Parts: sequence; structure tokens; C-alpha cells
Amino acid sequence: MKKLWLYSLLSICLLQGRAQTHLAPTPPMAWMTWNYFGENINEQLIREIADAMHSSGMLQAGYQYLVIDDGWQGGRDNRNNIIPDSKKFPSGMKALADYVHSKGLKLGIYSDAAPLTCAGYTASLHFEEQDAKTFASWGIDYLKYDYCNAPKDSFTAKQRYKTMADALRKSGRDMVFAVCEWGERQPWHWAAAAGGQLWRTTFDIRDSWSSMMGIYEINVQLHAYAGSGRWNDPDMLIVGLGGNKGPSGDLGGTGCTITEYQTNMSLWSMMAAPLIATNDVRQMTQEVKRILMHAGIIAINQDSLGLQAKRIASKDSIDVLLKPLVNGDVAIAILNKSATTQPYALPFASIGLEGRYTVQDVWTGTTTKRSQQWKGSIESHATVVLRLKKE
Repeated sequence: MKKLWLYSLLSICLLQGRAQTHLAPTPPMAWMTWNYFGENINEQLIREIADAMHSSGMLQAGYQYLVIDDGWQGGRDNRNNIIPDSKKFPSGMKALADYVHSKGLKLGIYSDAAPLTCAGYTASLHFEEQDAKTFASWGIDYLKYDYCNAPKDSFTAKQRYKTMADALRKSGRDMVFAVCEWGERQPWHWAAAAGGQLWRTTFDIRDSWSSMMGIYEINVQLHAYAGSGRWNDPDMLIVGLGGNKGPSGDLGGTGCTITEYQTNMSLWSMMAAPLIATNDVRQMTQEVKRILMHAGIIAINQDSLGLQAKRIASKDSIDVLLKPLVNGDVAIAILNKSATTQPYALPFASIGLEGRYTVQDVWTGTTTKRSQQWKGSIESHATVVLRLKKE
């Protein structure tokens, strides 16, 4: 228990010594257009997604934001105000934001710190204050700010992100600011000071086990940099994409099993990552709903202590992650990266947890009292998630 207490204390002290914002006190939960729909978006789709997020239970589960990614832009008007594509969004963004807000959701939008976005649309370089005021006038609540078509050096990136963050603050409306330069310039060291509440730590995720694991291996090492108002973002959840041929299907994104999708949700929740779904929420299977809206796993992600899990063991294809929670509870994840089922025993004392615990298997709901260990078999590519309460 001493090791756990020291980990919590050091993490909290580290966070208290840094500038923080409270726009995202827990990791943002959202749905985003890109990985499933790409540029094929319009206002009717966004309205249908808002309806589905409300009626399916996603909003009630905690998914607050509906984020429109790249492809909405229609250029600039004769006063250089950025405008939406009039064919895709004939009613305009203000009317769409009003509709999304009427469903109890918040609306996010996308731009880029360069003249053009990743998909070649109008972006915000040199128009930061003007665009921020426009976004505020529409009722935007979240900005994803990309970095395509921009210089490679870190100095320029820091300047451009700070310029937009300052513009958002001057706009008169609170907007969560998501830094998206893919981890190339180690934004975990500077993005919070530049004004971001979350920052991408990796390149884009694909709908595959290998992509998920590659991103996990990068993000799991960054636990010291996460905390309230400042989150490591390993990109969107791939749960429920099912091999769809959108952007997530590029470069080998052929789909995952339900077990692998559940591991995606487990690991992202343990790592205090933003939970950003990107599937077609209008037609989710019951299994996809179960994974995305599981109250127990979401509670671990949204825990107010705000600590990212630390990997405390990695041997023979088994990883063990530990995440302190409020009220002295502890979450443990045991990941089987191998292609076969593996037996595994974890004496809690071996990871610094002395005494006896009430142990809940978060996914199954099974509870064991007065336990000093977990023992069982872990399916290939599965993750067991436990919540421990000291007795």
C-alpha cells in the first residue's frame, strides 16, 4: 500500500505544480464524425446523430460532446468570416448548434493551425481571433485543432496553439481546446501551458488490434502528465467500427473482435483518456452499446482523482495497470496481449496492496469479499478490469 500511496502523492504534487484549467475536469466524452464518415457529413446527419446520442443512452452515460471533424468548411465570406459549406449545412452552424444543444449535448468543431486543413479545406492560420469569435457566435463548445500543412518545428507549433487558445479565451465563450499535432513534438510537456485541455499523443488510430496496441504502448508511458484539465489523448475509440471503409479502415484497419473492442474501452478508461466514439450510433448492436455505455468502466475513466493508470508489470505478454481512485479504491487492469488464453494469478501484496479487499470484476459484475488475490484465465486479447475496496 505504501507504493500506491507514494504514486498518488507524487502524481498529485506534480499536477498541483502546473497551470491548470477546469474546462475538462475529467476526460472529455464525445462522439466525432471522422473515423466513420470522413468528409461525408451534412446537417441532417449531425441532427440524426444528436437524436441517436440522446435516445440510445449515450448522453446519459456521459458522452457530452458531438464533434464535427474536417470537411464542414465552405471558405470565407467577403469579410473573411469562415463559413460552412452551404450545400452540406444549408441552415448554418448556429441553427445546428441550437438543435444539438436542445438535445442536451454540446457541439464541437474542427480547424487547423495552417492555411488549409488535412483534407484541404479552409483553416485558421492568421484568422484565429476572427474564427474564435465566429465559433463563439455559433455556440461552439469544443475545438479540435489539427496541424496538417504546418512547419515541423516545435517552436512554431507552440506559438500557433497558444495563439488560438488565447483567441478562444477572448471569444467570450468557454470552449474545450483539443491539441492535435499527433505527439510528434511531445505536447505533454507544453500543450497545457499553451492552453490545451487535451493533446494527441500518437498518430491516427486504425480499426485493428495492431494499431490499438501500438498506440497503447506510447500512451501508457505518459501517466505522469495527465490530470484534471490536462489529458493524454491516444485518439478515438474504435469500438463498433467493424471494419468500416472510412478513414479508420485505411492502412490495414480491417476491424476487431468484440473482445478487442472491449479491451480498447478498458485500456482507454484506465489511462484516463478522452472517450471519443466514432461509430454510427444510429445503428449500434447491443454488444457495442454494452461496451460504450458500461457504467462501471466509465466511472473508472471519469474518476475525480484524475490519475492515469501506471503500468506496474509487463511480462510474458501480460501487462498489469494500476489506477488509484477516489475514496481509496483502486482499479487494476490485466491485459493479455498474446494470441492464446493465459492463466494468471495476481497476489495483491505483490503490487503493494496489503490486506484484504472486496474485488469487483467490472465487466461481469462478479464480486468477491475478503480477497488477497485475483486468479483466473484471460482470453486472448482480453482485459480483466478489477475495482478493489479495502476491507
